[in-house]
Amino acid sequence: VQLQASGGGLVQAGGSLRLSCAASGRTFSNYAMGWFRQGPGKEREFVAAVNWSGGITNYAYSVKGRFTISRDNAKNIVYLQMNSLKPEDTAVYYCAATRGAYSTDSRTYDYWGQGTQVTVSS
Repeated sequence: VQLQASGGGLVQAGGSLRLSCAASGRTFSNYAMGWFRQGPGKEREFVAAVNWSGGITNYAYSVKGRFTISRDNAKNIVYLQMNSLKPEDTAVYYCAATRGAYSTDSRTYDYWGQGTQVTVSS
């Protein structure tokens, strides 16, 4: 499956952005989806994940209550709504797909998008 992430940009602290990840090539609903991010000088870290149906989600503690992951299987898109953004959310955000159960472990994901830059100014 091919993944194309978009929606990043520059936003002030407290603002919002919605990231999108469009999938093509395989049956989208066969895959659990995740969002990860990598900040400057940091390791890639888990942000959020959603199961194949959208009925089960999981979030990193640092974004819980501020970010929402969702998916539209009819449109082959997964979203990450990011509210109350903080400067520490600045990172390149990646979407990923796994044929297994949804996971917080990046090593379990089979396909990755190219990343979209999110910059939050203070």
